[in-house]
Amino acid sequence: MMYMPDAIDALVGVMEANPDKLVHRNAFNVTAMQLTPEGLADEIRKHIPDFRIDYDVDPVRQAIADSWPDRIDDSAAREEWGWSPNFDGATMAADMLEHLTNKD
Repeated sequence: MMYMPDAIDALVGVMEANPDKLVHRNAFNVTAMQLTPEGLADEIRKHIPDFRIDYDVDPVRQAIADSWPDRIDDSAAREEWGWSPNFDGATMAADMLEHLTNKD
């Protein structure tokens, strides 16, 4: 999982990277955190103790997700242009909650 600000930073980072250092030119894997719905809920509960999450797993989409590797190798991006995510589950949850507004 990747929080949108990290995705934007990755795009800007590769566009601004020194092309002489890019062995892989302009195609890179980038990854950030591994987070389950319950893990995200746990992080939200640190800010909203009564938070509850209810969801139904879609078996078709879950089968697709289960076919993916556990982790994507983004070492080329880290080595060639210094990619590193700024957010983990805790900092993402805090940032999201800070930016949410009541839409009632």
